[in-house]
Amino acid sequence: MNKTSLQTQRKRIKLSEPRSGEEIQPFAQTAGSALEEQSVPEERLTIARRFQRRESTAEPTRPVGTPEPACPPSTMRVMLAALMLATLVTGLACSKDTPAAVSKPPVTLDPDVFETDHPELFKTAKAELRPLPTLVTANGTVSPDVNRTIHVTSLAAGRVVDLKVKLGDAVEKGQTLLVISSPDMAGAFADYEKAKADEVVSKKALDRAQMLYDRGAIAAKDLEVAQDTEDKAKVDRDTAAHRVQILGADPAHPSPLIELKAPVSGTIVEQNVAGAEGIKSLDNTPNLFTIANLAEVWVVCDVFENDLGEVHMGDLADIHLNAFPDRDLKGRVADISRVLDPNTRSAKVRIILGNADGSLRPGMFASATFRSRKLTNRVVVPATAIMRLHDKDWVFRKEGDKRFRKIAIVADGLAPDGMQEIREGVKPGDELVTNALEFSTEVAEGRGGN
Repeated sequence: MNKTSLQTQRKRIKLSEPRSGEEIQPFAQTAGSALEEQSVPEERLTIARRFQRRESTAEPTRPVGTPEPACPPSTMRVMLAALMLATLVTGLACSKDTPAAVSKPPVTLDPDVFETDHPELFKTAKAELRPLPTLVTANGTVSPDVNRTIHVTSLAAGRVVDLKVKLGDAVEKGQTLLVISSPDMAGAFADYEKAKADEVVSKKALDRAQMLYDRGAIAAKDLEVAQDTEDKAKVDRDTAAHRVQILGADPAHPSPLIELKAPVSGTIVEQNVAGAEGIKSLDNTPNLFTIANLAEVWVVCDVFENDLGEVHMGDLADIHLNAFPDRDLKGRVADISRVLDPNTRSAKVRIILGNADGSLRPGMFASATFRSRKLTNRVVVPATAIMRLHDKDWVFRKEGDKRFRKIAIVADGLAPDGMQEIREGVKPGDELVTNALEFSTEVAEGRGGN
């Protein structure tokens, strides 16, 4: 091949090579504008603009005589740019034309709804309306009857030398409670002995004056003076003996010791003295003992102001004691305070209870339930239809042939015939499972175990 033909072939190859400034830039600009029109994300547009700026720079001329590469770099760059732009456009079209798959809503189960294949195994009953009295519940304590309570004191000062009883003991009338060594008693006995001696002397003087008067030796006035002296001596003697008796001793047995005896039979409910203690005079010392006859006791309750209209004198009340939860006691309202406590806005209501066995002790906590005289329609259901769970009351209401719903309710007191009042949660006519505990065991807990 000659030199002229070789130069002609090189010119043809050079003319067939694309020039970046004239061919690649219009293609990149067209693709970039197309991407912008279709709202391509910013990061994809950045990549396209980067290729556009890179290809817009003129490719340097290859010196003559340099071997030609099998595939020119400009051609490879055009192919890569076209491939990337085609991928961007295809991804954009797919993101716009292909709709997102519709997600199905998650299936949720109501934990309070239960279904059973054999609803006939569980008996049901409808909630009823019944005229019932309003129940008022009040808290209180057991107290001794103040009319049967005696405070024991000592009229003489002194010191305790023997304490024979203690708090809580049952005592009989006339039983010795304690022994006191009293200087007051010693003085009282001294006065009594002096008065008794004076009376003996005055009696002898009267007898002498009477004999002399009978013989005409003295005048009548002298006999009258002797008689007056004898009468005064007797008064002094009797007064001294009475003082000894008041202090608690026997005038026939002189002693400085005083035996303090129980004035009534009952139980010692208060004690304010111990062995070897000094006892002061009556005006500045508390009572030594308090004896109460507990054959009858009081239950004193606090009834709030808005409930006082439902409580009346003579009404019966049901009493429940924390100490004896299985015992139902009945008492009668004996008094309703005329004064309200300004702090609690409540009035004291006193109920009298019999206590023949002595089981009711002062200080016990009690609750009293009063029933109003006026009747009001109340919703009632069988007591067995209510189940206690997690400090709430629940019932199972039938909502279909095989469906039941667990409902939280607010229950009131018991009604006659094994029924119970419902304050909230159930309406008249609602069909409820009569045995909630059995239904819960067979159906509700069975579902949780599967």
